[in-house]
Amino acid sequence: MLDQSQDLRLLIISNEPLARAGLSALLADQVGIDLVGQESSKTNLERTVMVFSPDVILWDLGWEPTHNEDRATHDALEQISELSSEGFSIVVLISSHDSAREVWIAGAKAILLRDVDLETLRISIIAAVNDLVVLDRSIGASLLPEFGTAEAVPTEELTPRELQVLQQLAEGLPNKIIASQLGVSEHTIKFHINSIFKKMGVRSRTEAVVRAMQLGFIVL
Repeated sequence: MLDQSQDLRLLIISNEPLARAGLSALLADQVGIDLVGQESSKTNLERTVMVFSPDVILWDLGWEPTHNEDRATHDALEQISELSSEGFSIVVLISSHDSAREVWIAGAKAILLRDVDLETLRISIIAAVNDLVVLDRSIGASLLPEFGTAEAVPTEELTPRELQVLQQLAEGLPNKIIASQLGVSEHTIKFHINSIFKKMGVRSRTEAVVRAMQLGFIVL
């Protein structure tokens, strides 16, 4: 997990120069994010990640491949799988649901559609580097049979404050920062988190966030 006192180091990978430039322009000035580089997947990625030492990689797979580009997509998926197995957190942008399952199997921490809004992208990057899984709701429904069909937990069971804490858990914030932002003690935040876990029937932050996304309690 990233030291919260430091900006996360973000590397952008895309074979489309315009996509790289656009994503770089969007994310370059985001608070908490240090954009360290942008590269094509056709470069020597082993050397690239060694040079830039990213905390998280934003990988744009581009538009749906034509027949001639199938090999390039296959290679990209192999690269994602290899980097994921080495411990890198990878956020992947796809143009449609067709490649979602392959990307999921390759080990991506987050899978989003290319038209994702900036705030959702920013939060997903932060969540991924904090070992949370983020899926676009429509992608999640196609990948996980239980996604969106979890046993309902009445909204009134979670207090407004617990919902606030849950949203900030989804952003990957540690207890100390959540306490500071809400103007309460860390002990109080721990109390709220324990209460959330009990009410939602989960045992970890990741489970809580995934279940909350299923139930529509939080928006990423």
